[in-house]
Amino acid sequence: MTKGRLEAFSDGVLAIIITIMVLELKVPQGSSWSSLKPILPKFLAYIFSFIYVGIYWNNHHHLFQTVKKVNGSILWANLHLLFWLSLMPIATEWIGTTGFAKNPVAAYGIGLIMSAIAYTVLEYVIMRCEGEESKLKQAIHSTFKEYISIIFYVLGIGTSFFYPYIAIGFYYIVALIWLIPDRRIEKSLKEN
Repeated sequence: MTKGRLEAFSDGVLAIIITIMVLELKVPQGSSWSSLKPILPKFLAYIFSFIYVGIYWNNHHHLFQTVKKVNGSILWANLHLLFWLSLMPIATEWIGTTGFAKNPVAAYGIGLIMSAIAYTVLEYVIMRCEGEESKLKQAIHSTFKEYISIIFYVLGIGTSFFYPYIAIGFYYIVALIWLIPDRRIEKSLKEN
């Protein structure tokens, strides 16, 4: 499979994930502003998940700018990431429907941490497959953002059973950390 085909497939899956999430939002039953109140938790969950999927799409795009050739290991690592991201609509619907209850917030965090781990695995597989010539390896000298994200996810999951809104705060911090694209890859590609 070519790199372009993998990117197109991944883009399609991510677009479908967002589409499924937005289709779960229902039109308010009334015409007043107060009729928005019942859908507010689902809408907030959608916004949050949309941002996360957007972050992964953006970083995936940058990641694959460094890849020369795709092999089976990269394909499977990419599918592993897409699997965890494809569960996002279920988790989004669950936290939105339950008003951010503790078990759904914990499940949402588990999906986020597994997506983060899968993304990190994909990075390592790409670097391993491309060897010392890996542009990704040259660009990424530190995995601080990856590790700090996992720490915040663990804190969020643990906290979710007692204080679900604080757990959402931890997940929000991770989104803020990653909202700014990782410029290391762009910088490295410009230098080479």
